[in-house]
Amino acid sequence: MRHVFIWLLFLFTTSAAFAQHQDVPEQPKMWKGSKLDTTDGKKPLQKFFKLGTLNGHFRYYFSVTDNADGLIDYYANAIGGGLRFETAKFHGFQFAVSGFYIFNIGSSDFTVNDSLTNQPNRYEIGLFDVQNPGNHKDMDRLEELYLKYTFRKSHIIVGRQLLNTPFINLQDGRMRPTGVEGVYFEVKEWKRIGFEGGYLWSISPRSTTEWFGIGESIGLYPVGVDVNGVRSNYKDSIHSYGVAQLGIHAQPTDWLKLQAWDVWIGNVLNTGFFQADMNMKVGQKDDAIIAGLQFMRQDALVNGGNDDPTKTYTQNGAEAMAFGGRLGWKDKKWEVTAAYNRITEHGRFLFPREWGRDPFYTFMPRERNEGFGDVHALVGKVQRKFPKARLTTYLAAGHFWLPDAKNFSLNKYGMPSYAQINFDVRYNFGGFLKGLDVHLLLVGKVRTGEDYDNPRFVFNKVDMFHGNLVVNYHF
Repeated sequence: MRHVFIWLLFLFTTSAAFAQHQDVPEQPKMWKGSKLDTTDGKKPLQKFFKLGTLNGHFRYYFSVTDNADGLIDYYANAIGGGLRFETAKFHGFQFAVSGFYIFNIGSSDFTVNDSLTNQPNRYEIGLFDVQNPGNHKDMDRLEELYLKYTFRKSHIIVGRQLLNTPFINLQDGRMRPTGVEGVYFEVKEWKRIGFEGGYLWSISPRSTTEWFGIGESIGLYPVGVDVNGVRSNYKDSIHSYGVAQLGIHAQPTDWLKLQAWDVWIGNVLNTGFFQADMNMKVGQKDDAIIAGLQFMRQDALVNGGNDDPTKTYTQNGAEAMAFGGRLGWKDKKWEVTAAYNRITEHGRFLFPREWGRDPFYTFMPRERNEGFGDVHALVGKVQRKFPKARLTTYLAAGHFWLPDAKNFSLNKYGMPSYAQINFDVRYNFGGFLKGLDVHLLLVGKVRTGEDYDNPRFVFNKVDMFHGNLVVNYHF
C-alpha cells in the first residue's frame, strides 16, 4: 500500500524543489499554497473533505563539498515530492495528512568513508537517510497525521505535526524537516500575550524516514566524544519517555517582543531560554533600529539518561549557560546586523541535533555551536532585497572562537576555531511560473585554531567549501 501511495505522488511530479532555510521564529512553511477559507455549517460530513485544501511540494537539490587536499570530496543529487491534504473545519475540528518521497538520482558512494580519517560523509547524506547510506530509492515518510481543534484564535493538535520552536524545529535546508508526534497547543486570545506548548512522545529527525521514541532518537547523528575524550556511547541507551515544553510570548509595546521557554527532556536535560527583540522605527521613512538580547540556562536531570555514566547524554550535575545580543538597522530593502554570542566555560551547551538547530543570533547555516562550551561567536549579516526583481541576496561572515580541539570537556566534536562566510541568493518566479523558486547557497570555512596535524579535526569541519543549488515548487 505504501508503494501505491508513492507512485500516486510521483504522477503529480512535474518539477522539483527544496525547502528554503527558515528562521526559528517563523511558523512552518514546508507546505505552501492558497488555503480555502471555510466556516461551519449544516453540511454532510463528506463536504468537509471535498472542501479541504490540497497542497503539493516538489524539489530538486544538488549539494557538493570540497574538503582539504588529501581528504575525500562528495556530491549529491536528490529529487522528491509530496502532497498534503487538510479538511475544512467541522465544528472546529480538522484532519490533516501529508507524505513525501525522495530519490537519489546520482551521488557519491556514501558507504565509503574517508581513507585518512575513516569518517563518513556529513552534509550530502543528509539529503537521504542517515541510517541507510546505500539506499537510492524507496525513501518515503508519512510526515503529518493529526487532528486539530480550533476555538476562536487558539488551537490544539494531536498527532504527527511540524513544529518550529527555538530548540525543536524544522532545521535548516535538507530535503525534509524534523517532524514530531504528540499534543501541542497555541493560545492566542489576547493581543499582548500568548502561550504555546505541549508534550511529545515521538520524533522523526531530518534525514531519516522512520519515527523514534524520544530516547531512541538521541544518537542517530554523530555522537562526538564524552568529557574524557572517549567516543560517546549513548546511542540506543537513553531512557526518556517524553519532552514537555512551554513558551510564553509577550508584546508590551508595538516595538518590543519578549519570549520565554522551558524545554524538559525527561530524565535527561532541562533548558530555559529568554529572548527580547526590539524593532523601533526612526524618522519618517521605513528605517528601523533592531536589537535583541538572549539568555539560556541548562541543567542535567536525574542521571542524564542512563544510570551507567559511560552511556549518559550529559553528565550528572552538568550545567551550561549562554548569552548574546544583536544590533542593526533595516528598511524595506536592506537589513544589516552584528551579533555576539557567549557560551560560558561552565560546561558544554547540549541539545540533540536530531531535533533542531540552535536559536542563537550568531547561527549560520551549515554549522552549529551545540556541543561546545567556552565559546565566543561574532557574526555580521547583510541582506538586500530587490522586490521588483523578486530577488534576495544575503551575505554573512563570522568568527567562532572555540575551546582547543583536544579540550574534550568543552569540545564534543573535536573542532578547532574557525571563520565562516556564507553567500545566499534566492529568486522567486512570477506569472505562469509562480510557485517556483531557485536558491543558491555557498559556504566557506577556514580553520583559525590548532588542528595538531590531525585530519579528523579538519575533515567535514574546516578548510572546506560547501555549495547547494536548489529548485523548489509549491502549489
